[in-house]
Amino acid sequence: MPSPYVALFAAPGSKGFSAAGFIGRMPLSMMGIGVVTMISQLTGRYGLAGALSATVALAAAVLGPQISRLVDLYGQRRVLRPATLVALTSAAALLLAAHYRWPDWVLFVCSAGVGSVPSLGAMIRARWAALYRGTPQLHTAYSFESVVDEVCFIFGPIISIGLSTAWFPEAGPLLAACFLAVGVFWLTAQRATEPVPHPRGQRGGGTALRSAGLQVLVATFVATGAIFGAVDVVTVAFADERGHKGAASVVLALYAAGSCVAGIVFGLMRFAGAPERRWLLGVFMMAVSMIPLLLVGNLPFLAVALFVAGLSIAPTMITTMSLIEEHVPRAQLTEGMTWVSTGLAVGVALGSSVAGWVIDAAGARAGYGVPAVAGAVAVAVGFLGYRRLSRPAPRRGGTVEQHSERQERHVA
Repeated sequence: MPSPYVALFAAPGSKGFSAAGFIGRMPLSMMGIGVVTMISQLTGRYGLAGALSATVALAAAVLGPQISRLVDLYGQRRVLRPATLVALTSAAALLLAAHYRWPDWVLFVCSAGVGSVPSLGAMIRARWAALYRGTPQLHTAYSFESVVDEVCFIFGPIISIGLSTAWFPEAGPLLAACFLAVGVFWLTAQRATEPVPHPRGQRGGGTALRSAGLQVLVATFVATGAIFGAVDVVTVAFADERGHKGAASVVLALYAAGSCVAGIVFGLMRFAGAPERRWLLGVFMMAVSMIPLLLVGNLPFLAVALFVAGLSIAPTMITTMSLIEEHVPRAQLTEGMTWVSTGLAVGVALGSSVAGWVIDAAGARAGYGVPAVAGAVAVAVGFLGYRRLSRPAPRRGGTVEQHSERQERHVA
């Protein structure tokens, strides 16, 4: 690994919480597809399977920011463990309900409970921010975490689907739940690197979403999430129409691999100038990269087009995290990061459902029009909100104590 990444882990405890975060994030890419595979195998009802997976995603979108807000108030250990126990109990009940053919409403209730899973990506990024705030290493750390996200999305679905089809239907979601338990309880056992909580008396009150800059980021990432959700669904249908449905996982893995490669390279670079310009360029490139998909005629061309399209994802996500640092008070940083993830989750649900409707009506190739339109919407929202992003919240200047901390870091 390049030297900046090696230097990143010189900080005590960084290897431990990063490893725990990797394990705890695997369910993000395993649980939804695992539920779809499990239910479709046990019942043959793809409509029910998709609805349950959407319930998990939407519940996580609703509950995630609230959990992260409590984390900012009371600390990771005090909040993550109870929230994870709720998610694990709900996951166990879901597996039992599916296995023993309990009523559908029980499946939906359990799926909603699984949505209480905490946003481990935000928790790990908050730990990096506490270690390297105000230094170039934070850019490298965010880049590394973006690569970890992509690695999870490359291997997570393959593992989940493979276990559920080759072993027993419940195997994929079961392993996802085990990863969650190990990751969260290992992470929360590491107290030395846990960010200091900010009780209500030390913060302005209200939600982080009051920040105008964060509102722009979240709105843009709803449209960006629609790109991701639509591309996943349409690619599976495209491969199925050509008689190679199994190849869809390889093609989508190349999409994530493109992002992974770009994230590694981006982390080695140092930039001058306003981050909001790089962010807007990244959103624009994501939108432009959807245009070649409208012209695809075979799977090899699609694989190349998606790999190229993936190159703009990680840099945009990394820059987004830097912008959250500027627009959200430090006492609400975890919540702010989770709101962006929530926007993505809502967008994925919207994009996948709209793409499915278009595929049924006009075929898979026409379905690639959905991510193209979503990309155009993302660019429009980004341009309209650019002035808000170019004015960081003045309260990010913080207290005298925070200024002293910055001076100490500069001297160090």
